[in-house]
Amino acid sequence: MQPPDSEEQAVAVFTALTDPTRRALLEELARDGPATVTDLARRLPISRQAVAKHLGQLAEAGLISSGEPTGRRHPYRLEPAAIRPAQVWLARLANRWDDRLTALEHALDADTDKESPNDEQP
Repeated sequence: MQPPDSEEQAVAVFTALTDPTRRALLEELARDGPATVTDLARRLPISRQAVAKHLGQLAEAGLISSGEPTGRRHPYRLEPAAIRPAQVWLARLANRWDDRLTALEHALDADTDKESPNDEQP
């Protein structure tokens, strides 16, 4: 299987992050480290089945992975590198806005300079 390209990965990340429950699960994993479905279901007001469903979607986006099982425990952990394509996309967008705002600022400054009253009095 070929890895997804950067744009596909960014779309998968943004899609996964649209749901508040999935964001809450990511926050839990970021704050407390690897956890099982059961651990996460105890911490959040949703069922174990709902946690498993959301973790599956996060895993499809590459945001989490399941670690090596220890006995019956099957912990999930964050995969921070998966968010990088989304960060790159946002940075490019921000740069475009910065460029446009800088151009607007220069245009406004030029107009202000043209409209400045002459310091000489009649």
